[in-house]
Order: sequence, then C-alpha cells, then structure tokens
Amino acid sequence: MPRSLVTGGNGFIGRHLVSALRARGDFVRILDEATPAGPVEGVEFVPGSVLDRATVLRALDGIDHVYHLAAIAHLWTPEMAMLDRVNREGTEIMLSAAARKKVARFVHCASAATLVSPYSAGTFINETAAAGLADMAGPYSRSKYLGEQAALSAARAGQPVVVVNPTLPIGPGDDRLTPPMAMLALYFSDRMPASLNFILNLVDVRDVALGVTLAAQCGRVGERYILGGENISMKQLAAMLERLTGKKAIKFWIPGQLALAAGLASEWVATRLTRREPAATAEGVRLALRSAYLDSSKAQLELAHAPRPIGEAVANAVSWLSQRKIVRRERDEEKCEPVFRSSSRSKCKR
Repeated sequence: MPRSLVTGGNGFIGRHLVSALRARGDFVRILDEATPAGPVEGVEFVPGSVLDRATVLRALDGIDHVYHLAAIAHLWTPEMAMLDRVNREGTEIMLSAAARKKVARFVHCASAATLVSPYSAGTFINETAAAGLADMAGPYSRSKYLGEQAALSAARAGQPVVVVNPTLPIGPGDDRLTPPMAMLALYFSDRMPASLNFILNLVDVRDVALGVTLAAQCGRVGERYILGGENISMKQLAAMLERLTGKKAIKFWIPGQLALAAGLASEWVATRLTRREPAATAEGVRLALRSAYLDSSKAQLELAHAPRPIGEAVANAVSWLSQRKIVRRERDEEKCEPVFRSSSRSKCKR
C-alpha cells in the first residue's frame, strides 16, 4: 500500500485528493496548518507549516509519494509577502526535504496562472507556454511561477518531480471560497451587476484531484500537465447560471480598462483601510484580460484524464453553494441537484 503525504490536505483540492487516495487504498498523511473537521480512518494529521523544516521532515518519515498542494490560493492577503514565503519558499523546503528522504514521486501543484502572459489573450495555450517572471500578472502569479520553476529545476537535477497546472476548480467543499467559487458566489450576491467578459477554463475539483493521482502514476518526470475542463466565456457562463437558477445578476458588460481601475481601487481600499478581502483585485483583472483557451489534451492523452462536462461541474458547484446558503436560487431546488459519478480510471496512456 503506497504511503502518501498531502500538504494542504485540508484545503479545497486537498480534501478531495485525500478521499481519492484513500479510495484506492493508500495510507495518507496530511500536513496542514488548518485542523481537519474530524478524524478519518487511515489518515494521519501532522499540524504545521511547510515553512517549518523540522515538521516537514517528520511528516515525510516513511512516505513514498508527496502531493504538494499547500499554498495561499487567494490573489490578495493582508500580508502579501506571505504569498512568496508559502508558495515559493514552502515549495523549495518541501523539495529539499523530499530529496533528503529519497521520496519516490513528488507531484507539485502549480497553477494555470503561470502559463499566461500579456501576449496570450485569446490564443490557445498548452504546456509549452514560455511565460517568464516579468510576464506574471501580480504577486500570486509570481509566487506560483517561482515555486513551479523550483520544481522543474529539481526534476532537471534528477528528482522524480511531476508538475500539474489546474485551471479553475469548482465544486463542493470550498469552505474558504477560493477565487473561482468566490466568483460564483458573488454572481448570486447582487454585488456583481457588472462584469468583464473573458475566457475561463472551469473544471470540477474532484476531477482535478483524480488528475493529480494520475500524474503520480503516469506522469513523466519533469513534465507539466494542464488539468482543465472546458473553455467558456463569462457571458456563456452567466447564461448557464441564469438557466440553472432563474437569476440574472449581471446587467452590464464593462471594458477592460474600467475593470482594471475598479480592481486597483478595490484592492487599495482593502490593503490600506478595511484589511478585508476585496471584491476584485488588479491581478485578477489582469489575468482575465490575458485569458486564453487552455489546451489540456496532453493530460487526456498521457494520463487518461477525462473531466466531466462543464454543465455538470457548474450545476454541482451551484448546488453546494445553495446548500451552504451562500446563494439563493429562484427556481425549484431540483433544478440544480448535484450529479455525482464515480470513476476508477487508473490506466495511463502514452
């Protein structure tokens, strides 16, 4: 039975990854600062940070596979310097400790944000995208880019590292509302009367978790794999949400520069005055303005990754938000009942 460590295992993707690993029979250990809701059979919990080298080494004892998901997944935080510390330095510490412990496989969870540049808007992008540090949209993207580069550098040095780049995960269990789910919640809050039209690539969080396990089984060392779903415009998503719920929230579509100005103003107020998460950030708007059609065919071909249709993923996400009373639906509850399906895909393709 493989012994797996999941850093950030109590987070959005992490908890679904832990469930997927347990379902296939792995022993699982979680390293996380957040306390789990309760004990889970076959799962060990090590409280602590990926910035604590002694705790990291202890968590790695007897581990075969590392799934490094621990990160700050938000575009804004009251202490912006923590983005670099956790997302870049934390990754470097994990890689160094895993090399010392001779871990058999290390899967690093990067971000699709590292793939886009000021020149990518409206283009088709795959894992060969060569955006540089200067191309990143803001502090979050820079921190994830540097963490990803550390992982790829470790692979070039001989460490068994595979990188995955999830797009925008949505679905049940996002208690802290990462940006994609926060955007869906904002749609229903009557605080989003206007929006920028841009391209999104949405994917069910459970399909991301399954893709991460497939990367450990089938991924080639030193390679990146985009774990995405379907590309869809914000206007198409808004129409889908209206059909699902009967609620039309977005009344106006605004130009990019106006959206950027609003993001800068909102972020300034949050940083200087309220110290609360802003409704929009400059980095979020820049990423939207640079949005591209993301091609995840490499993961589909090499990992047999087959995410569910976008309509199903969005319906499941809306249903969970409704059950948590984060959104109110105008139509009957049965319109958005979640559709769950099981998968036992484990065969790699080449």
